[in-house]
Amino acid sequence: MARIRKQSFSAAPKKIIWYIAIYIRISRDDGSDESLSVSNQRKILLEFLKKSFQDEHVVTDIYIDDGQSGTDYERPGFQRMIHDVETGKVNCIICKNLSRAFRNYSDQGYFLESFFPRFNTRFITLSDPKIDTFINPETVNGMEVPINGLMNDRFAYKTSSDIRRTFDTKRRNGEFIGAFAPYGYAKDTENKNHLIIDPEAAQVVKDIFHWYVYGDGSTEVITDRDGTKYKRLTDSMSKESIARKLNNLGIPNPAAYKRSKGMKYHNSQADKNDGLWQSSSITTILSNEMYIGTMVQGKQKVISYKVHDKITIPEDKWYRVPNTHKPIISSELFHRVQELQAKDTRRAPGKKQNYLFSGFLRCADCKKAMTRKPSKNLIYYNCSTYKRKSKTKCSIHSIRLDVLEPAVLTAIQRQIELAVHLPEIIDKIKKAPAAGNKSAQLEALLKLRTQELKKTENIITDLYLDWKNGDITHNQYRKMKVKFETQSRQLKVMIKHLKENIKVIDEDITCGNPYLNAFLKYKNVQTLTQGILLELVKDIFIHEGGGITIVFKFEDPFKRIIDFIENNKYVLAAAENKADRGT
Repeated sequence: MARIRKQSFSAAPKKIIWYIAIYIRISRDDGSDESLSVSNQRKILLEFLKKSFQDEHVVTDIYIDDGQSGTDYERPGFQRMIHDVETGKVNCIICKNLSRAFRNYSDQGYFLESFFPRFNTRFITLSDPKIDTFINPETVNGMEVPINGLMNDRFAYKTSSDIRRTFDTKRRNGEFIGAFAPYGYAKDTENKNHLIIDPEAAQVVKDIFHWYVYGDGSTEVITDRDGTKYKRLTDSMSKESIARKLNNLGIPNPAAYKRSKGMKYHNSQADKNDGLWQSSSITTILSNEMYIGTMVQGKQKVISYKVHDKITIPEDKWYRVPNTHKPIISSELFHRVQELQAKDTRRAPGKKQNYLFSGFLRCADCKKAMTRKPSKNLIYYNCSTYKRKSKTKCSIHSIRLDVLEPAVLTAIQRQIELAVHLPEIIDKIKKAPAAGNKSAQLEALLKLRTQELKKTENIITDLYLDWKNGDITHNQYRKMKVKFETQSRQLKVMIKHLKENIKVIDEDITCGNPYLNAFLKYKNVQTLTQGILLELVKDIFIHEGGGITIVFKFEDPFKRIIDFIENNKYVLAAAENKADRGT
């Protein structure tokens, strides 16, 4: 520490009245040590004033920081005390020891050597070491105080490092280390690092996810092209409308809910909302992987043990451990929500549901999104490049909503019809005798190719021994080795394909096929919803002149079925001919 001039109180009157601040701090690191508890520190300091402090004084206030680190001075109690020093309400500070006030060497030097002398403030500690800057100001400039400050600083560093390593281990093991459980969960009373479902809040979480994808079951009046009005279920709800509905139902937001359960929870943003839901709260819940049973932690970290500002950690560095607690929603629903959030789902002004085709429509030429334009009771979609950027870069690609919607619905219905009939075709192939013959032929061929591979690999081994024994030259060995290694690679590729073909024949290709499962779920669909589009459709391209190209999801599972039928078309034809002859 730099040396300073002796602290002077010459400007003060001869009879000084000390306006005392009693400062108490405990941190999370202090654990259950009773000697460091708030009550014990208060008792010791008040007894000191009563028995050992003879000067005239008034206790201005007791300033307490509970659960606060001493490595910086951004502590509520400490800041309030410093403000009272600056405004003249306090001219003497008493604390149990130096580490209660400071565990940061540079902060300690600033306050003891600069701030307190500048405001003629007396600073007293009762131990480790004993300091009284009025009676013995030279103590600050001696060796003991700086050394003690360095030791406190190093202790804080070591403690911080140890805690960080412990927490990282717990994160890797999927143990929850947060102060408060995520909304929808509670800490297990038998194991605070394990989460259990809070039924009341979990139901709200379920509602939020389902409303966002499927709507809340309410209806809206729709006017058809010919002027006919009819009711239909509303589609997926926007985040704003979900927040509004929860507020109308009188359901408190997560921060208010936690406080209603007796938790000392504070969130600066949520506290401003008077317990009301905001769309940002809905986004937070919809994006939280914790609800599918995956423990996700380590999204932020403090800069250092002295600088407590938090920085965001890249997502690929987060700690993710699956199946650590019971899920509130299914993984399927969660991923559908993420897909819906990723799309450009703007909502109609004054309405609570999202636009039906938001995020799905693209120009077939420039591949940019289509923009929605109401005109004379009709809705048009036009190329955004043409409308917003340059009419020379693309054409309008216009299409009316009342034309687009039934066209897409019809295309989906045709896919569903195909999905209904494909299993029947596959079943015919499976039952045909020729299919069994083909399987046997492939098995025999697989056995032959496997034997050839083994023989080839033995030759490669023997070649090496022949070279080492001098039976062949190195040049002969190298040429023959290249030849047989090439043959070995070709055989391995053949064997792989044979195994795949046998697997296709032997397995039920329809079992668990995501293409069939998805489309058959909507077998009787008569109305298009965003939930259906989200599950079945990847993109919809609009061509100049009004043509439509729909890119469906599950392209690979669909191709697998079609390839199977194509590869077995002769088997199918034989089975159908046999059936025709039998009739």
